[in-house]
Amino acid sequence: MKISTEALLDELKSRTGQHLQYAETLLLKPENELNFRITSDSWSTLECLEHLNRYGDFYIPEISRRISSSKTTPKSDFKPGILGNYFAKSMLPKEKLNKMKTLKIMNPIHSELNKEVVTEFIKQQQQLLDLLEKASHINLEKTKTAISISKLITLKLGDTLRFVIYHNARHMAQAERVLKNI
Repeated sequence: MKISTEALLDELKSRTGQHLQYAETLLLKPENELNFRITSDSWSTLECLEHLNRYGDFYIPEISRRISSSKTTPKSDFKPGILGNYFAKSMLPKEKLNKMKTLKIMNPIHSELNKEVVTEFIKQQQQLLDLLEKASHINLEKTKTAISISKLITLKLGDTLRFVIYHNARHMAQAERVLKNI
């Protein structure tokens, strides 16, 4: 399967823009609502965003380094890798969300959180938009990034961008569901 590079980057920018806009509306909500949990072992809205921030703390500098050191030229199409495509697609939100385990260091459950989490998430989304713009000037297949669980495994930059942004979409949908239950 091949995707137009321009169409892929446009889709990822659009999703990131939506995440950014939604996060900005969260700043208007009281902290007690943002800390509300449906059950004692489920995540609050702030915990969803904190989880994403922790991944952003790894992926944003990694993507930035790889883009700035890439000596490639852009290609009109992007062909996802087998592993990268699997990871990216597994992150997309579904009607009935399949639960996934997260690494202990990425699990924010029962953390003391405030709106600074939202502010950090907004900052990271702005950085992602900037990186998506820069990504249009390099080859998304030849430029590779490490992944958070192992620096030995690398993915095509296009797959990493899809994974990160689809992962954001998954947890933004989760955060919205939490707030609808208040």
